[in-house]
Amino acid sequence: MQRHGAAVGVAASRVRFEEKAIMAALERRRVPFQPFDTRTLWLDLQGEPRLPYAVVLNREIAQTRSAYLARLLESFDVPTINPARAVEVCGDKFLTSTRLHRAGLPTPRTALALTTGAAASAMEQLGFPVVVKPLVGSWGRMVALVRDREAAAAVLEHREAMPAPQARIVYLQELVDKPGRDIRVIVVGTEPLGATYRTAGQWRTNAAQGAVSTRCPLTDDLAKLAVAAAEAVGAEVAGVDLLEGRDGELYVLEVNHNVEFRGFHAAHGDRVDVAGAIVGHALRWVRP
Repeated sequence: MQRHGAAVGVAASRVRFEEKAIMAALERRRVPFQPFDTRTLWLDLQGEPRLPYAVVLNREIAQTRSAYLARLLESFDVPTINPARAVEVCGDKFLTSTRLHRAGLPTPRTALALTTGAAASAMEQLGFPVVVKPLVGSWGRMVALVRDREAAAAVLEHREAMPAPQARIVYLQELVDKPGRDIRVIVVGTEPLGATYRTAGQWRTNAAQGAVSTRCPLTDDLAKLAVAAAEAVGAEVAGVDLLEGRDGELYVLEVNHNVEFRGFHAAHGDRVDVAGAIVGHALRWVRP
């Protein structure tokens, strides 16, 4: 399906490596585009939309603003990549887990406790060590590895004292005994572009926590699992994080809707053009 119009919007409040690469790819293809700062955007629901874009690449890093940006634009029939439904699901770890589980995809054992008291009981049942994560968040921030009851009491006491009610909804996962790394697969449309190992000297293997990205062979198993995970959450562009268990089984950990690919590019160089693939996917909405 194509919309009338020839302009692509690039929505971001911070222009990083990824946004620069996307805009460079648009320039190479001579596609009219315009970046705009989401912090300045407003639209009158009773008026005509002031944005003339055929499609908007939603690169906003703030989860709440990203979700409402997609909802707002889609209310004026302006498609966004990723669409609002994917932003909402990927931005909430529990919603992501439920979609992956319904799709029958392998994930670490996961539980949700509605109070910190219930979380203490859940930890006893799951067994230590257990990983406690915020429902909304990225880059490995506020993720805690709880090894015993004493650590559990400290983490849950901190959660109980936090002012946000959502902080007292506790998302728990088993700790998968992985070989010091995880795997990131980038999917655009239904195509897996490639994979990287992210290796760290600690149990968290996020690039933001200092993990080093290196090339990973994109096997059929990795490709199929990553594409299935992206489809399960409705993401058109996704960074799918996979874990390798010591038994050789693969698990889907997360699906990222606002995928960062600087580390991926460092590992693959110009062999894989992520920005070009994203732009190529967006152009299906742009009239020649």
